[in-house]
Amino acid sequence: MSARAGVVYLVGAGPGDPGLMTARSLALIASADAIFYDRLIPPGALAGAREEAELVYVGKAPGVPSVPQEEIGGRLVAAAQAGRSVVRLKGGDPFVFGRGGEEGEALRAAGVEFEVVPGVTAGVAASAYAGIPVTHRDDASAVAFVTGHEDPQKPESALDWAALARFPGTLVFYMGVKRLGENATALIAAGRAADEPAAAVERGTWAGQRTVVATLGTIAAAVEREGIGAPALVVVGAVAARRETLAWLERRPLHGRRVLVTRARAQASGLAATLRELGAEVVELPAIRIEPLTESEEVAAAVAAIEGYALICLTSPNGVRLLFEALAAAGRDARALAGATVAAIGPGTARELAARGIRADVVPERFVAEALVEALATVEVEGRRVLVARAAEGRDVLPGALRRRGAEVEVVALYETVREAPDEDAVAAAQEADYVTFTSASTVRNLVEALGDRFPPGARVVSIGPVTSATARELGLGVDVEAERHDVDGLLTALLADADA
Repeated sequence: MSARAGVVYLVGAGPGDPGLMTARSLALIASADAIFYDRLIPPGALAGAREEAELVYVGKAPGVPSVPQEEIGGRLVAAAQAGRSVVRLKGGDPFVFGRGGEEGEALRAAGVEFEVVPGVTAGVAASAYAGIPVTHRDDASAVAFVTGHEDPQKPESALDWAALARFPGTLVFYMGVKRLGENATALIAAGRAADEPAAAVERGTWAGQRTVVATLGTIAAAVEREGIGAPALVVVGAVAARRETLAWLERRPLHGRRVLVTRARAQASGLAATLRELGAEVVELPAIRIEPLTESEEVAAAVAAIEGYALICLTSPNGVRLLFEALAAAGRDARALAGATVAAIGPGTARELAARGIRADVVPERFVAEALVEALATVEVEGRRVLVARAAEGRDVLPGALRRRGAEVEVVALYETVREAPDEDAVAAAQEADYVTFTSASTVRNLVEALGDRFPPGARVVSIGPVTSATARELGLGVDVEAERHDVDGLLTALLADADA
């Protein structure tokens, strides 16, 4: 269901892991006219927003001037009354320490229609990611969510420390690090046992999550010693001791590693998602951008004459996608390739073809042009027309070899790769990278040109194959890891083996 004009949606984005965003939240983000978002929304949460959508940051950070709550409410009202569909995107759940209730009241007072879309709250999710069940048959049949940082303008605390000390279950304190020492002291003074297990979870569900386990009496000192900072929550109760058995996040193979992904933005998401699933903290710094050339006369001529080619060679998934877009623009489809032998340089390209109903006739075991030349040795090409559809800057190994065998080769550029301007925040984050991944020679060349002397110091370079490695060495980079299979899966396998070494 799409966002409706004149309605404000108070949407919970979850605690940080993009995979915990609800289907409803993603659908609303994709259709909204305006999105007012907070600081702690998940990475990539706005990636699905429409290009013409207005994105407005209204987040709050400790000790930093921020947009007053009354102004946020006023802007939501104004946007809705202007007939726009509005998403108010908040970390966690909007009604759990998210001030969503206040915003809903402001909207109702102004006569603006609103809906609430709950999100996964950090008290449950961060605890679970730390291996701490907030309830357990043997330890806790109740859980209380408590603010660890009340409004400083209140004349006195609204928390009943004696009642919390007597509470027969788990206490979860949100925003509890800054006042952790005072809160722990108040709980102990009110009768809570000083030796009760306690844990602090920093950046819960994010790739950089850290957890410290101690006792209620020592947790503040442990947090200070380990440098745990906001955003963090504190869990008090016997369940905190369960982490020793139930911790799972840290067991993922790339936990604690920061990996730089340099693929073009359109292709980076799959690799980045897989790396995150493996536990890595991913920094996306696309070194290249794919610029289609499908409107050129050269491409139009090739598409018009597609039935005349005896052999069609595709050297990348991008090439497949753009060739089929050009075919569709000309009112044609996969049937136009029925009479040709179709060759793909590797499994990624073959998968892209299969998704469009074409099974590649030739796929080499090694995913480089030289291997494709070898794999085509038994295909008759002398005197026949051959189409090599590729990037503008592609190597001439394949067309040259086919011409020497007497083929009439036409090389058609479907796209070109151009350097992507680096995002400065991503460049800063990349300085602490453990690995830099390169999936093509162009990603190496463009990243080195873009970063210059800001290339991540100490990072291990992971290359997808020999051509990419040669370019890296030519530009003065050491190659620490090279994939044996020259595709993204091979790159991942090589990176995992190196991380485990």
